[in-house]
Amino acid sequence: MIVGTMQIKLYAPWIHSLKEKRMEIKSLIARTENKFKVAIAEVDAQDVHQTMVLGIACVTQDTAMADRVLDKVIDYIEQSTEAEIVDVFREVR
Repeated sequence: MIVGTMQIKLYAPWIHSLKEKRMEIKSLIARTENKFKVAIAEVDAQDVHQTMVLGIACVTQDTAMADRVLDKVIDYIEQSTEAEIVDVFREVR
């Protein structure tokens, strides 16, 4: 069993309230979970309006497959939101 984890930090300058952020995050999480069958949650900066930090995990059969899934998730998030990806930390074990 191989576990791939990733933390993505996003910057969304148009968000001016926690309510707006919560709506954006919930939508992005639901769409990503449904498309890729990964576990995803907001893991940091919950009180910062314009910063979103998502934690993502997947379980696969091999390292290459975990890398492909995480690559596809990054691409999907880039295309699905106007927020800018600021930082990505990945680990596959």
